[in-house]
Amino acid sequence: MTVFAVEYVYAADSGAIRDETRPAHRAWLSDLADEGALLASGPYGDGAGALLIFKSRDEAELTDLLKQDPFADAGAIAGIRTTEWSPIIGLLSEHAS
Repeated sequence: MTVFAVEYVYAADSGAIRDETRPAHRAWLSDLADEGALLASGPYGDGAGALLIFKSRDEAELTDLLKQDPFADAGAIAGIRTTEWSPIIGLLSEHAS
């Protein structure tokens, strides 16, 4: 499994949409965390986006998974940047390949 850092950039006018879909979004994330696919996630302090850390076989599998996010379905995400990441030191280092 590979670790990926995923950065969401929220659409500028998506605050109401995110507020409405946040319970479903967080339930989706919680399920992924319970399955071990999501290692960590949380919004940026300025509310412009979020950082999510996933384990996945490959980027294609991860991309398919991200399409299932209720925020994506609702149009709240303006952009996604996915980067393979190697956590070498710290709490997430045990997940490095």
